[in-house]
Amino acid sequence: MRRALVFLVLLAGSLAGAQVATISIPAGSAEEKAFQAASAESDPQKKIAMLEGIQQQFASNQQAVTLAQWQIAQQYLDQGDTAKALDYGQKALAGQPNNMDLLVFVAGVAQKAKANDVIMDCAAKGGAAFNGIANQPKPEGMEQELYDLKIRQAQDPVRQSYEFLEATALNAIVAEPNNAKKMGYVEKFIGAFPNTRFQEQIAQLAVATLAEMKDSARLNSFSQKALAANPNSISTLVVLSEAYAESSDAGAATRAEGYARKAVDLSKTHKPTDPSQAQLYDGLAHSALGYALLKEEKSALAVPELKTACGLLKEHSDAYSAALYRLGFAYAKTPGHLAEAKATLTELVAIQGPYQQPGRDLLARVQQAAGAKAPAQRTK
Repeated sequence: MRRALVFLVLLAGSLAGAQVATISIPAGSAEEKAFQAASAESDPQKKIAMLEGIQQQFASNQQAVTLAQWQIAQQYLDQGDTAKALDYGQKALAGQPNNMDLLVFVAGVAQKAKANDVIMDCAAKGGAAFNGIANQPKPEGMEQELYDLKIRQAQDPVRQSYEFLEATALNAIVAEPNNAKKMGYVEKFIGAFPNTRFQEQIAQLAVATLAEMKDSARLNSFSQKALAANPNSISTLVVLSEAYAESSDAGAATRAEGYARKAVDLSKTHKPTDPSQAQLYDGLAHSALGYALLKEEKSALAVPELKTACGLLKEHSDAYSAALYRLGFAYAKTPGHLAEAKATLTELVAIQGPYQQPGRDLLARVQQAAGAKAPAQRTK
């Protein structure tokens, strides 16, 4: 058994090395002495010059060149020159693209520079290196439990770096204003982090982005994949129901209704860790359901759903305004409820936000309709 454990440790080390690179400068070598001299220099500009000299002197030693470029990048970052730090960091990365520490450094600099393309490139490389460890074939005769332990031992030293790249990439996706680029980032993220801890967040981002792009084909494809991976995700169902409720495609309202009803049903039995967030999701589900029913010309059925939504969403201004607008519209389309429509929309127009002006326009139409239906005054 002892021999098996020794073999395990050795194999884990060699496996990690095959996928995740590190820089190694031999002790006592001329390269090490040159780096020690540069490290001892206190003047930043002189230190950079010495490190540039190391690149030239040891140009045939890629490890030394990479380390020199990395240290130059660190010097420029310390001086606040993010552009040069990023430039030298990327040069170093070209020499050792699977070095997790270097990937983390470059991604951090890119975050300061708001260079989302670089962040996503680092994330893709880091994800491939980390997950590549687990893609090694299981040695013949090795028990699965032993193999799984070997994989964990190989991944654990770089897991923190992997998770940093994962979180930084997610933040870059959220910050990206261009929807086409954002979806490209989402696809790269999913490839790099197939078992991401941010599965729900990335699904919601993708659905919302595709809805804004009005890309029905990709939205349908992605929604099926997202729900296949996590069929009882209330948050994903809510985002999907809202996306389809807003869509003008044939059959979209029916799909929205189905997703929203499932979210509402799940919320009745779900035990939330965050009650306020659960209430928000429940309110959004009722709002999407009411809107879907409204678009299906079922205004009388939409009213109670939207009233429930309003009751749940009062602490969330924009979501509450959307529910009020939809409720006012549902009342207006339901015979005999113009007074309720007027009261609902009057409340809405007092709330600043994206629904204030549409609320004013709808209120004017409701008031006009109410005036037309009012009985004429008798003349004496």
